[in-house]
Amino acid sequence: MDPISLTFEMMVVLGLLAFTVALFITEIVRIDVAAVLVMVLLGGLSYLPGLGNLADVSNLFTGFSSNAVVSIIAVMIIGAGLDKTGLMSKVAALILKRGGTTEARIIPIVSGVVGVISSFMQNVGAAALFLPVISRISARTEIPMSRLLMPMGFCAILGGTITMVGSSPLILLNDLILASNSSLPPSQQMAPFGLFDVTPVGLALVATGILYFVIAGRWVLPTHRDRGSDAGSGQTMQAYIESMYGLRADIFEIEVPEGSIIIGQTLSDLMVAHHMYILGTSYKGRKVIAPMADTTIEAPARLAVLGLRRVVADEFADPYGLTILPRLDVFSEDFAATQSGVAEVVIPPGSAAIGKAPIDLRLRQSHGLSILAIHRGEDTMSHVETEDHIATHIGKVPFQAGDTLVVHVQWDRLTQMKSDKDFVIVTSDFPQEELRPHKVAWAVSFFALAVFLILFTDVRLSLCLLAGAMGMVVSKVLSIDEAYQAVSWSTVFLLASLIPLGQAVQNTGTAAWIAEQILTLLDGWPLWSLQVGLAVLATGFTLVMSNVGATVLLVPLAVSIAIAAGGDPAIFALTVAISTSNSFLIPTHQVNALIMGPAGYRVTDFMKSGGIMTILFLIVSMTMMNLVF
Repeated sequence: MDPISLTFEMMVVLGLLAFTVALFITEIVRIDVAAVLVMVLLGGLSYLPGLGNLADVSNLFTGFSSNAVVSIIAVMIIGAGLDKTGLMSKVAALILKRGGTTEARIIPIVSGVVGVISSFMQNVGAAALFLPVISRISARTEIPMSRLLMPMGFCAILGGTITMVGSSPLILLNDLILASNSSLPPSQQMAPFGLFDVTPVGLALVATGILYFVIAGRWVLPTHRDRGSDAGSGQTMQAYIESMYGLRADIFEIEVPEGSIIIGQTLSDLMVAHHMYILGTSYKGRKVIAPMADTTIEAPARLAVLGLRRVVADEFADPYGLTILPRLDVFSEDFAATQSGVAEVVIPPGSAAIGKAPIDLRLRQSHGLSILAIHRGEDTMSHVETEDHIATHIGKVPFQAGDTLVVHVQWDRLTQMKSDKDFVIVTSDFPQEELRPHKVAWAVSFFALAVFLILFTDVRLSLCLLAGAMGMVVSKVLSIDEAYQAVSWSTVFLLASLIPLGQAVQNTGTAAWIAEQILTLLDGWPLWSLQVGLAVLATGFTLVMSNVGATVLLVPLAVSIAIAAGGDPAIFALTVAISTSNSFLIPTHQVNALIMGPAGYRVTDFMKSGGIMTILFLIVSMTMMNLVF
């Protein structure tokens, strides 16, 4: 094979690569802006004499319609649709219930599940599906998303190596092997790989990723207050309520056993007598949030109680033989920060509520309001006695114009109240989303349709996912405006703008020239070092071009090197296909680009965490491939 000469076009492409990496590392401009800038420079340089082959200007923007970019848009919409039904919130609640609320327990569960899902569907789809789950978990545990999203995203990439359909390079590998066989003698023909031939390697990589973040996560994971978190509003409001009205309390779950002496008493009597608020009841599987004040206690039951732990324990739980659970169980979903909280509501002049007491209006039943306090002028009335006021049966206090009601309420009920002219919602910093649990069957059906098309048909991936996404829009799981809002357009522009650069690296021969230089350096080295060299080369290429492009380019080279050195060409080809998943250093991989915005990651965060992961990937993949094959 004739050596490849370095041309002027190649030098320009190498310069653009260096410029891109410099922009990513220094973050002089935002990373998506940097990607668009590089695309514009690439197109502009293509008009200069001698650089006409740098980029096909007429197709410079085809990255926006590429299979990968359209697929990402579709999976974001599908994920938002599943989240809109409340399904992802239930998944988050199940994970927290089974795995606890600590980072060390959440990471293995979420990352392991995503890794397994990635073994049979595109890794970006698995990551996008769990993005809202991580958001919910972050809000409830107050663990920043930046501590959870990177382990999930990395394991989504690693999970693509568990089966031969888990990533595009592995799907493509058998076709490339068959193509190479056409030029090989019968004695050197390679057998295609079976679906689960790579499973031991993939499982070892996923396990390595999980152990890495569990053991070293405290040092390598960044702690950013991410833009995607909605936990902050509830905490800030709670602190404000405490300082403004002197209401300092937490929510507990209390178990009422059969035979308890409080059976038959009303919630109103208990709340006034014991200076607390009963926000929910659960009896025989029937759960009621903001139950009516005249509801009588039955047993065995669970009560959601808001109050001071010391008071609730000393004056209520202990005397009556009740058990305060260590954490919310039955009510964990209902009183999560993303679902409910404390808010302020004002009675405006002319309101029909003026002159009527909360008991008369049955506000718990009509609006889901549990009134904690009524602030009037300089006075605050509540069930709880403080230094500033004595306890009052606020359920019987008639409202006056200008009264500020401090309430505990489900956020969706508060959103609905905004249209009621008898009340003015003062609190604005709360999740104002309208969940559609009645649409869960439609959402799951169209998600299942998309997965079925991906697994069992030859329909293009982007079309399969768009079918599921548009099904959710047509069935009104999401409105089209909500679908647009679900898309992270910065991610779309980042990936679409980098595609022309990757094509330039390949089409100008720059990638082949780089490969030739590295393989020349490795000439005469031991067989294992050639395999490692190919793995490092594939890792480097997948950072600056598509993993499919890197695979197509390097597999034929790997086969030729293996035959010349006396190695197994199939194993060398597999080394390339697996190593193109070793993409953790910079956010050019689709999954890394997807999680970057919501978690507030910087490129340096990926270099810090991904650098070690890249080395571990090389060590584990090389070791496992030599052990298994």
